[in-house]
Amino acid sequence: MRAVLVLSLFPGIGLLDRAFEEEGFCVVRGPDLLWGGDIKGFHPLAGRFDGVIGGPPCQAFSRLRHIVEANGHRTAPDLIPEFERVVREAQPAWFLMENVEAAPTPCVRGYSLQCELVRDVWVGGATSRLRKFSFGGRESYNRLWIETLALHAPDPARAVTCDARQVPVAMGGSGKRKAGIGGPLPRSGPTMLIEDILALQGLPYDFFGEDSPFTRAGKRRMIGNGVPLPMGRAVARAVARAVGFGRSVGEVKEAV
Repeated sequence: MRAVLVLSLFPGIGLLDRAFEEEGFCVVRGPDLLWGGDIKGFHPLAGRFDGVIGGPPCQAFSRLRHIVEANGHRTAPDLIPEFERVVREAQPAWFLMENVEAAPTPCVRGYSLQCELVRDVWVGGATSRLRKFSFGGRESYNRLWIETLALHAPDPARAVTCDARQVPVAMGGSGKRKAGIGGPLPRSGPTMLIEDILALQGLPYDFFGEDSPFTRAGKRRMIGNGVPLPMGRAVARAVARAVGFGRSVGEVKEAV
């Protein structure tokens, strides 16, 4: 079976990419401001990619945008039109866009669209983070069925954000860490350990490595902007089933 080539837009530190790679997809990362790139000048070749994935900046549609603006900060511009443009130019068989619940769904002529809301705790994650996934296809694909748990924690931790003032503690203010992550979480966002935030996103404590050039604030921002790994894995598996790419990373290893 040939590799399924996927173009990732707005990749950040590649958390959604990582989930798709674990599922056996071959992911090529597009430009990102984090690495000095600008999607507005990016033009992919048509017909080279099977799929396009990505999460345009969500600040323009976030419920917290008014707080950000009230504090004198500018919110990121709406770049969903750029996502739509790249899909039109790349002409993949399918695309997947991730964003907040209030974000508009992407509209690309020639693609049928379906949307699913996913909360991190529903798919085995530790937080209440809620995201909308818009799946479009040029072919008659199976429905994007995202498998959720029959039972999950009733009091997940608050969603990790890129803002240090948002405190990711258990709902109700208990400050207790979720099962499997270990001891109590600090109540103050700025004093919360990067390792704690990584754990809430489903990532190993040494994700950045000892030689990482990023500051503490930079790491917090990048982690908060990413898709929790359990959520990404559930969505990547659903896309694999929908497009008929049914080999998970474990099956690929066995084949090799």
